[in-house]
Amino acid sequence: MQWLSASTTNVGVVRKINEDAVFSKPDINLWAVADGMGGHEAGNVASNMIVNMLNDIETEINLDTFVSTIEDKILDVNKRLLEYSEIMLEGRIIGSTVAILLIKGRVGICLWAGDSRLYRYRNNDIEQMTVDHSHVAELLKNGTISIGEAENHPDANVITRAVGTCEDLYVDIDVFDVSVGDTFMLCTDGLYNAVNEESIINCLQEDDVEIAANNLIETSLHNGASDNVSVVLVKGVRSSTTSQ
Repeated sequence: MQWLSASTTNVGVVRKINEDAVFSKPDINLWAVADGMGGHEAGNVASNMIVNMLNDIETEINLDTFVSTIEDKILDVNKRLLEYSEIMLEGRIIGSTVAILLIKGRVGICLWAGDSRLYRYRNNDIEQMTVDHSHVAELLKNGTISIGEAENHPDANVITRAVGTCEDLYVDIDVFDVSVGDTFMLCTDGLYNAVNEESIINCLQEDDVEIAANNLIETSLHNGASDNVSVVLVKGVRSSTTSQ
């Protein structure tokens, strides 16, 4: 089994600066999206710091060591962003959400903080693999609001965890199986807030991951994406298939 991937990001139709960042290192089966926050290009600094950190990582034979290395790197960026905030921004909050996908053999691992997401498309069904670190997600979990109320909740953009926003960052990690035919989608909230699940599935039915990724971006722009939009697609195929 091998993994074909495509990544793309767009400023959207409202924002002037793209504070998202995408990461793809298919030679070690590592991909990510990051959604910066802080305004005045500060968010751009945060998301790109995460991407640059990931680019320094090399593959590890031991999976536990590989995951620990990624987690340690995220925690290091968290510390550096807090220092950057104090020195350069007079303590103003600067940070970034992140969702990372690592695949080794038949095992997939996601590490995340914030509301950037990982989805798995399998057998014409899509499943959200991450749980948002957001105020609305907590209200849903507690049964305070319904799914319908969550869609248009006034606090929809309030996240409860992100890299760079607190000294003691906890990174969620989940492990799952992967198989031929799976398509994984990493995306920022600009994508899933602008494109409904049915439209996402329609785009993911396209065999070519580059075309599928571009279709997702085009659909979000057509729907008036009010935020930056980023997506990374990773599709499992049999090894005899020519890689892109």
